[in-house]
Amino acid sequence: MARGGIDGVSEFFGMRWESSDVVHMPIRPELINAAGLLSGAATYALVDYCMGSALWRETTEDEAIATVSISINYVATATEGEVVCRTRLDRRNRRLAVLRSEVTSDDDRLIATAIGSYTIFPRRKVAPG
Repeated sequence: MARGGIDGVSEFFGMRWESSDVVHMPIRPELINAAGLLSGAATYALVDYCMGSALWRETTEDEAIATVSISINYVATATEGEVVCRTRLDRRNRRLAVLRSEVTSDDDRLIATAIGSYTIFPRRKVAPG
């Protein structure tokens, strides 16, 4: 497995990147909700990070990205092991990208499907000092 989290949020969730478009997340007790199931918020975060990572690979150093919308369909859940998000870039132009993801359990059960759109905009130059 490649590198771990890229910031405090992805580190909290325990995300690990296999590639820019494949991200793994272990299911820990902290990610289980009051109903005893994997929190939808954790699954959503996994999708958002994986989509962003897949799109980031397609940008230049002068471009930045931000999530506009993600629609997620939860079709099953998991309570142990890990979940894996796989993302595909469907379309990208100068200002917008559309992606799709599938989240599966470590035994290949489908957990969620998602589509997302991201805005692409000029990166702000940070003034020195």
